[in-house]
Amino acid sequence: MKSFSIASLPLVISLTTSCTHSPADSPSISPVPRNKPPKYHTTSPKIPLSVRKHWIHQANTLALFPYPCPFAAFGTVIVNHTLDNPQGTLICTGANQNSLAGNPTLHGEMAAINNCSSIFVSSAYNMTPAESLAAFKDLSLYTNAESCPMCAAAVRWAGFREYVYGVSIKELIELGWGQLDIGSEEVIGSGVGMRDQDPEVVLGGVGSEESKVLFGWQFAGGDCPSGCERGERSDGCLPVELE
Repeated sequence: MKSFSIASLPLVISLTTSCTHSPADSPSISPVPRNKPPKYHTTSPKIPLSVRKHWIHQANTLALFPYPCPFAAFGTVIVNHTLDNPQGTLICTGANQNSLAGNPTLHGEMAAINNCSSIFVSSAYNMTPAESLAAFKDLSLYTNAESCPMCAAAVRWAGFREYVYGVSIKELIELGWGQLDIGSEEVIGSGVGMRDQDPEVVLGGVGSEESKVLFGWQFAGGDCPSGCERGERSDGCLPVELE
């Protein structure tokens, strides 16, 4: 079989969207309830925090497109940091649209992984299925809210090099969101005999203050996102021009 590296292939961005779901100066890692210490690094010497926040911001921006105040503004971007571009290269995206598609599994992470898989085996990349599976080990997944157990398991099965999230599951619960109260680090770290190694980097709390704005108005009475306000006949947030 021919050798393969995603670094040698052109950039293709899938904008099909279907996660569940000034930034903080330092991210936080929630403890993993296991008997041994987590294997994860909490920072990367090669990628500054400002770059991490940039991609969480892009996940937020994606989640708000084209509607400025969707109810479930969970967005994900998948990035290649193994190229020469110091900012990283966007590969594909996904946003929560399960209520529109009628598919309860179409969280942002699942949609982004599906989109990547689709374009890898398309004429854009011409990968074999085996090459598509191998490509994820060079990629970083950024999501604006911590992955639910379903999505965290998908992150681990895909074999991502890095996994970075914004708002934590604990914070979502505090804001009134229904969640399975199992941390993504616990899910990702529970693999036994897996084909790929655990992610080199698992980083939480990145850009969480920015992301919280997208999740604080639905149940906790927080301010509406920019470009939206509460209508006179609605408890929810509506685009200003539609009120």
